Amino acid sequence: MLGSDVLGSARTGSGKTLAFLIPAIELLHKARFTPRNGTGVIVVCPTRELAMQTHNVAKELMKHHSQTLGYVIGGTNMRSEANQLVEGINLLVATPGRLLDHLRSTGGFNYKGLQCLIIDEADRILEQNFEEDMKQIFKRLPRDRQTVLFSATQTKRVEDFANLTFGKNEERQRKLVYVGVDDSELKPTVEGLQQGYCVIPSEERLLVLYAFLRRMRLKQKVKVMVFFSSCSSVKFHAELLNFLGIECYDIHGQLKQQKRTSTFFRFSKEEKGILLCTNVAARGLDIPDVDYIVQFDPPDDPKDYIHRVGRTARGDKGKGRALLFLLPEEMKLLIYLRASNISLTEHKFNGKHVPKLQPQLEKIVAENYFLKQSAKEAYRSYLLAYNSHSMKDIFGVHHLDLKKSSASKHRKMRKVDGGKRHGISPSNPYGRRGGDDRRQFVRF
Repeated sequence: MLGSDVLGSARTGSGKTLAFLIPAIELLHKARFTPRNGTGVIVVCPTRELAMQTHNVAKELMKHHSQTLGYVIGGTNMRSEANQLVEGINLLVATPGRLLDHLRSTGGFNYKGLQCLIIDEADRILEQNFEEDMKQIFKRLPRDRQTVLFSATQTKRVEDFANLTFGKNEERQRKLVYVGVDDSELKPTVEGLQQGYCVIPSEERLLVLYAFLRRMRLKQKVKVMVFFSSCSSVKFHAELLNFLGIECYDIHGQLKQQKRTSTFFRFSKEEKGILLCTNVAARGLDIPDVDYIVQFDPPDDPKDYIHRVGRTARGDKGKGRALLFLLPEEMKLLIYLRASNISLTEHKFNGKHVPKLQPQLEKIVAENYFLKQSAKEAYRSYLLAYNSHSMKDIFGVHHLDLKKSSASKHRKMRKVDGGKRHGISPSNPYGRRGGDDRRQFVRF
């Protein structure tokens, strides 16, 4: 409100979106912005879903204001967006790539009177390699603007990005205010979150998940999100669970934007339901009343864990539960989580409570062509994601029992004489790649 630049850090679910939208709208209102004044505030979000969600929150806040609101995101019609920009959007929500496209090519886009640039989830923007796009955006926008940068985690890369955003001390035109940065006393997760882990053998993981979701489905008004490491894993497990009568939604990066958006809003409106997803749903999305977060595949690092569990127990008095599935050889991850001030309670795995469905599930997958193909892709992508893990001392495909891992996808490994079927080795970490192999290397 005072016009200072802001570098902020906030736990997920702490109300950060309102914290920057309310002052931004107040700024536009006091300056009496009209469409002919062009764009006065730009909010940059790392994903399309987060941009649309931010837009919807702003829409509610601006019900009784005369200022205009709009969004520009990838996957939508750029010409219709350009027409709206030319007409005048006072508060614009955008993803980096599409914003840069309009800055370069939309001639009537009036942003010369920009008052404030807000960058939400800066660490995620960097993770998705939008740094070069952001540099180009900074060059094109007015230098005398106010800049607000939020990041849930503070890393060296975020610090360097902040210096690029605000300029060095001697270059700064405005006072820089730090909010919540370097507050070591803050726990990274909220008080209302109960966190636990369960050590499960590889071949039992899907059976445990099936039993858990079947039990959750019988309860009233329970919403569950299950995280996987790859798009193909989400696709296979969604197809199999729906085939078995456990209705669930799925969101991942290979879906078209319209499908992702409609699924997000449908699950948000449900009082109960199950959503299978990749990390595309791990950041910023505010889905009401999520009761359980299940991490079927391990997070890439502690901050990845924090953002996944941040989809539940949102708000000041929010409550929720999080359960992390671990293989016996992945226990070292708990040391890294404790070092990040994250404590988990162990839930003992009891194999007696798991339904003995392995032969039946293998038969179902083997006899259904589409499930069989999906299982193959899920197995391949699981190995690729596992081998691309950042914590190599814990996660590496050579640590896995591949026969048991394939059993978790309910496909039988055929013995190949004179070599390894997967072709993975220290010198070839991504394995054999056939001519018709369409594996996705992207996690989300």
